Amino acid sequence: MNAPAHHEQDRDRSAQLAANLAQVEERITTACEGAGRDRGEVTLIVVTKTYPADDVRLLAGLGVRQVAENRDQEAAPKADACADLGLVWHFVGQLQTNKARSVVRYADHVHSVDRLRLVTVLSSAATAGERQVGCLVQVALDAESGARGERGGVAPDAVGALADAIAAAPGLRLDGVMTVAPLAGAYAGQPRAAFHRLMEISSRVRETHPTANMVSAGMSQDLDEAVAAGATHVRIGTAVLGVRPRLR
Repeated sequence: MNAPAHHEQDRDRSAQLAANLAQVEERITTACEGAGRDRGEVTLIVVTKTYPADDVRLLAGLGVRQVAENRDQEAAPKADACADLGLVWHFVGQLQTNKARSVVRYADHVHSVDRLRLVTVLSSAATAGERQVGCLVQVALDAESGARGERGGVAPDAVGALADAIAAAPGLRLDGVMTVAPLAGAYAGQPRAAFHRLMEISSRVRETHPTANMVSAGMSQDLDEAVAAGATHVRIGTAVLGVRPRLR
């Protein structure tokens, strides 16, 4: 491909991303106004999974500073390729313990901590790498006591113990809680109720860990409900990046 055509494609893509970002921004602002919240209380994290490092670069050029990935094998090389951009990287996918050391190299926040074994492994990786990694307890609102959720996460009654373990672990910082609106159980199809439940859980965690005030909830289809409920961070992929265009 010759250079001018490539620049033109970049310009087109950048314009498309800018328009999508503006629409998402409008949704967040409207939801904040409706909930009587300040727009500054909500952080937009753009989920760049399946999209190339070039898109991350274009997003950075449009002012995006917080990006997320859900698979280490894709995230690690992308974070490397974009190391010069000074971005904050969030890991939001289910995390296997054997990937912890790699994830700790680039992730500033891990949203999907859902078992003690993972806390131990992340802690030793962070300590070895002389890193401080923020962790969120992933709450599974579709899980019964003692079980894990369909999409990862711990049952609500296990959140306290896991939060305590993160807070006590060297190299880790307890940042807050995260959930994905469940597809099954009492909250299926009821994102607003699910996010309100997450806020109750967050309040309980903050009684003993007052600085753990991140509430990560809401994706492209339900960010409005998440902001209304009190989410501090929304994780948006499709609404910003769209459906991958066919290669021309």
